[in-house]
Amino acid sequence: MYVPFEEMPEHSRIWIYQSNRKFYDEEVQDIEKDLLEFTSQWAAHATPLQASFIVKYNRFIILVVDQDVHPASGCSIDASVRIIQQFEQQYNVDLMDKMNVTYKSGDFIAYKTLIDFKKMVKEKAVSEHTIVFNNLVNDLGEFHDFWEVPAAESWHSRFF
Repeated sequence: MYVPFEEMPEHSRIWIYQSNRKFYDEEVQDIEKDLLEFTSQWAAHATPLQASFIVKYNRFIILVVDQDVHPASGCSIDASVRIIQQFEQQYNVDLMDKMNVTYKSGDFIAYKTLIDFKKMVKEKAVSEHTIVFNNLVNDLGEFHDFWEVPAAESWHSRFF
């Protein structure tokens, strides 16, 4: 059962998928249409999940489920991974690789491999003040408070 993203409670479980490139506006429209259909039908053991999504910065696909209403199960999580994999194939992007870093560079959002990000740290091209996206947040509350943070306040801090 789809619920608008802004109406989801802070304790909702979250999954963040970052794209290795920015989606075009037309692609975002198609992704949002597909995700609306998916979240409207998303269920765990035939029980509808209270779920939502958002596409942020034309680069991140974010899914959320209110686990207090009904928790996502292994099969329902597998179903969400399948739609993400479908987007990977359809738009020729990488959404599943968690070993890459997305960060803000002025008004732009940049994407680098972890190896390249480490090199940038060494070369002082990024600093501990650089805003990074911490995709390891577990729930919507953490997303609101700790998703876009200075590198010093995230798991990225170990590189400085």
